[in-house]
Amino acid sequence: MGVVDRHFWHRKIHSLLGVIPIGAFLIVHLVTNYYSTRGPEAFNEKAGLLEDLPFLLLLEIFLIYLPIIYHAGYGVFIAFQAKHNLGNFGYFRNWMFFVQRITGIISLIFIAWHVWQTRINLFLGNPPNFQDMANLLSNPVTYVLYVIGLLCVVFHFSNGLWSFLVHWGIAVGPRAQRITTYATMVVFVLVSAIGLASLNGFVSADAANQIIK
Repeated sequence: MGVVDRHFWHRKIHSLLGVIPIGAFLIVHLVTNYYSTRGPEAFNEKAGLLEDLPFLLLLEIFLIYLPIIYHAGYGVFIAFQAKHNLGNFGYFRNWMFFVQRITGIISLIFIAWHVWQTRINLFLGNPPNFQDMANLLSNPVTYVLYVIGLLCVVFHFSNGLWSFLVHWGIAVGPRAQRITTYATMVVFVLVSAIGLASLNGFVSADAANQIIK
């Protein structure tokens, strides 16, 4: 297999992993966090269901961490080696490709930080709960960084979904690619709304507790 062939398949696997399982996990994670809008008990109950899954560590390693490591590693390679797509997709897509690379790097940093703040505590025997996240996000700087990180992750996923549909031959031709552009924009708005509502659920509850105290 030549260098071009290997690069071709690496790109396809890279785009596939960005949607399945990484993108699927992102959606599940944000929907679970959305229960923060219903209060501490609702969130802790839903988060507890995920923490009680059998073989959780193996599931996380093979369905989350290893796919993210491969996707991130090859993504960094693309970010520093790939050239602009202006000749292939036009001015708009060229800019989207550029933003995709920037948000990918920011997302990698944010995910590493988020994992350190949450999953490491779990391994140390302190499962994160509602109050932990509320305390974390009560810091205005941390809250702003989480908003930026969230929007970058969701954009990277949504725009990556477009790339997946193109690279896997699902969106073929200008019209199909234009339609999927609008569709992935809708995905970005909807998933971002869920994520931001989740963050605000933690912040609002913490603010209410401070008032009560």
